[in-house]
Amino acid sequence: MKPIGKIDVIKAMLSKACEKMKTARIDFDNERYDDSVSRSYYAVFHTISAVLLSKGLHFSSHSQTIGAFNKEFIKSKEFPASFTKIIENLFNERQTGDYDFETYLDADIAKEDLEEAEKIIDACETYLAKIYKVSRNYWKE
Repeated sequence: MKPIGKIDVIKAMLSKACEKMKTARIDFDNERYDDSVSRSYYAVFHTISAVLLSKGLHFSSHSQTIGAFNKEFIKSKEFPASFTKIIENLFNERQTGDYDFETYLDADIAKEDLEEAEKIIDACETYLAKIYKVSRNYWKE
């Protein structure tokens, strides 16, 4: 069996992120806002994990992954500082949607999370295309 190269794993991670975004949109369209928010967060989580893997970094927890992304890519100004707050909000709202039985997220929050997730995913896919010298479409093939 041929070993999988790093770019192949990154492509698989981005494919999973794309599937999560599709599900987030379907959930949103069906007014399942808690689930839409959760899927938006996981799409971003898989995407930033892929970006970290481009530097050979992988972490076992969400907080480690987010912290490493901030350290490696936000502090170096590779990505805008605003991404830190967006990712924190996505994480916190995912926690609310998944675990808080008394609070439900609404359409406005879910719509904003979809848009913010798409912004981060787009920037990360562009970054990865640049460093691997592939077209942006490569991640969707």
